[in-house]
Amino acid sequence: MALIVVTVVADQVSKELLLGYLLKTGTTVTVIDGFFRLVVVWNPGVSFGLLGGDRALPPWVLSGIAAAVCIGLFVWLRRTDRRLGGWGIGLVIGGAIGNVIDRARWGAVFDFADFHVGQWHWPAFNVADSAIVAGVGLMLIDSLVGEKQRAP
Repeated sequence: MALIVVTVVADQVSKELLLGYLLKTGTTVTVIDGFFRLVVVWNPGVSFGLLGGDRALPPWVLSGIAAAVCIGLFVWLRRTDRRLGGWGIGLVIGGAIGNVIDRARWGAVFDFADFHVGQWHWPAFNVADSAIVAGVGLMLIDSLVGEKQRAP
């Protein structure tokens, strides 16, 4: 439960501080030349710009889906006794809530981390997106480790 709160707070504080900073200094700040920039990207889709574009679903639809997923994950969290899986679920819930807050505030999710190497470019993302990816990774690892522990 605490991990959910920490994730939401870290996400919202980072977005508030970086959005204010980037709007004052310009919309792009190079941190490591040729590799990492801070940018202002308004993402109408889901993590890493998926389902965005010209025909993105309305923010309330994406928020409703995220809320339903969070409810299901919360039930799973309350039933699990596995620490690694619980951490993963907490990160996913916290990240989803962070992005739902953005949709409620701004109608889109604020992404700011922009990594690139040469012509290769990763879609901009934020702390919530990172938490979701890390959380899913922990849940996958837990499912693999858990299967080995249960095997005779």
